[in-house]
Amino acid sequence: MRRRKAREYALQLLFQLDFTGKSYTFQARDDFWSDKNESGDVRDFAEGLVKGTVEHIEEIDKLIEKVTENWAMKRMAAVDRNILRFAAYEIFFRKDIPSAVTINEALEIAKKYSSSEAASFLNGVLDKLAQEAGKA
Repeated sequence: MRRRKAREYALQLLFQLDFTGKSYTFQARDDFWSDKNESGDVRDFAEGLVKGTVEHIEEIDKLIEKVTENWAMKRMAAVDRNILRFAAYEIFFRKDIPSAVTINEALEIAKKYSSSEAASFLNGVLDKLAQEAGKA
């Protein structure tokens, strides 16, 4: 399975939900996948990340705001905010994925989808989140 591709899809779907203010429904999921031809493993992993992130979004946002000190979620770039969200979900709720893997994948995705400065910002935040989770 290509987990990085699944994480990219998770970012895209979370970004779409964040941007439109819509809920994660069967319709939103089906609309997102309608033009993509991906294997079940990639889809399943991406959907698991999105579903888990959405289910824990309030807790995740509080954890992120706690470690970013004076950075409100709404002030962050939408791409960065949603990378942090799915990565925080992995760090705190997916015990089967080492935090180092999560952080590395998030940084590679940030380099592709965000600004050149984003990776260093995200690295610092994700490292603090891993420490909070006791996984650093």
